[in-house]
Amino acid sequence: MHFIPAANFTYPNEIELNWSILVVLYPFITGLVAGAFILASLERVFNVEAVKPTYRLALLTALSFMIVAPLPLQLHLGHPERSFEMYLTPHTSSAMAMFGFVYLWYLMVVLVLEIWLDFRHDIVLLSRSTTGLKRVIYRLMTLGSQNISPGALRFDDRAGYTITIIGIPSAFLLHGYVGFIFGSVKANPWWSSPLMPVVFIFSAMVSGIAAVMLLYMGTTKLRGEKINQDCADTIAKYLFYAFIVDFSLEMLDLIHRIYEADESFRSLDFMVHNSLWIPHVIIQLLMGTLTPILLLAATQLMKLPPVTRQRMYALAGSLTLIGIFAMRWNVVIGGQLFSKSLLGYTTYTVPLWTREGLLPAIALTLMPFGILFVLVKLLPPWPGSGPSAKLGGLHAETSGGRL
Repeated sequence: MHFIPAANFTYPNEIELNWSILVVLYPFITGLVAGAFILASLERVFNVEAVKPTYRLALLTALSFMIVAPLPLQLHLGHPERSFEMYLTPHTSSAMAMFGFVYLWYLMVVLVLEIWLDFRHDIVLLSRSTTGLKRVIYRLMTLGSQNISPGALRFDDRAGYTITIIGIPSAFLLHGYVGFIFGSVKANPWWSSPLMPVVFIFSAMVSGIAAVMLLYMGTTKLRGEKINQDCADTIAKYLFYAFIVDFSLEMLDLIHRIYEADESFRSLDFMVHNSLWIPHVIIQLLMGTLTPILLLAATQLMKLPPVTRQRMYALAGSLTLIGIFAMRWNVVIGGQLFSKSLLGYTTYTVPLWTREGLLPAIALTLMPFGILFVLVKLLPPWPGSGPSAKLGGLHAETSGGRL
């Protein structure tokens, strides 16, 4: 006798999903933060000189998205003031409660401090050369430190290098813990997997690298300058490598589930072939994973004109971000579409105007780009655009993290 899942056998408290599109947006944004920082560390720690034009842009991108990262959860809470409870009464056994401490550590100690050390020479020079409100802003940003002697700049560079090394495992912790939250839910067979944190980490690397690559190519075109082809090729190469590892881990998890085939497998298989067929198979796997991998593989194996490669990079990067967002959607929403009885299913439609609707999600997605625009105006990240680069000297040689 074959097992046939029922269509509408759900418990009353399972009809409405508790985690909405805002909870989908949260791991997507934090993944961009971690991935952008990993790309920045390639130049500073691993001396990949080709990606140097994106070093400062990657740091500012990570900071912009990090500022917005907790906002989806704040809107989802309904009473955001309750979030302060996790600081006042910390509970170390709760992965969600510990997010506040991980967030503050990564934001204040890793990102803000590293950016300040890297830009401090420029900030001091701008505080002396600008006038009016800008001068006041730059004076405040110096934090009273006006020393830009060679010894002080060497200290800044060494300190920044150390912080970057600390920041790499911190980036893994920041996004790995998101996967840990889902992977540790034993009662949900769609989430419960020891590979979930690792898959989240590598998918974060993929999305962050793709985002910075697109931002670099787009902003360079908008400024009327020529894209550094060696830089674009190198970023695409690392994106390809990270994507291969990420895809392999996802396939390993899928093969393990198929081979294990426990009592929940038929129910989950039925869900994938029905309610999740388009978001999971079509958008995530075919359009958002296999297509960009094939595009990136073609650029690695074939000798193509630079313009053609750039267009393929742009298409692959855009599809990658769509695929990673679909992956977050399928994890968060997909894990709530089936009943605990494994016999029934529900549906989810994104509302438009509500607090957890489509418009707030779009606004939160666009907000980091507005913050990045302001940061770029205050601290130009482009090679040769800052005052220190124009004046030359020690900092121009050490900027970017080389000791």
